[in-house]
Amino acid sequence: MTERDVFEYALVRVVPRMERGERFNAGVVVYCRAHAYVAARTHLDEAKLLALDPGADVAGVRAALRGVEGLCAGGERAGQAAGDDPGRRFRWLIAPRSTVVQPGPVHTGLTADPEAELERLLDLLVR
Repeated sequence: MTERDVFEYALVRVVPRMERGERFNAGVVVYCRAHAYVAARTHLDEAKLLALDPGADVAGVRAALRGVEGLCAGGERAGQAAGDDPGRRFRWLIAPRSTVVQPGPVHTGLTADPEAELERLLDLLVR
């Protein structure tokens, strides 16, 4: 049997119009302390975004989603968080916020391969 480690994940949601409260999933962030792993994958359904808000700033939402991926990747793309460990970057991303792109609640599971888990969750919950 393969050793499995605890991981945490949160969905990345798009809330086009805060006053309406409508939202849809546009990405997943996965963190696994045992593997010092944090990563995000996003997928914007532009048709869904425009159906909920025909005046939505599609480019702005895409930029915000790229920012989530960049923060997880670390390095230059992470800006001020570049030197932070993966856990700290994950905690910053899952902090509640009132913006068009925001995190959902954190869930946990067990995995032997956090990267494969990220792709599985993206396919299952976003695409």
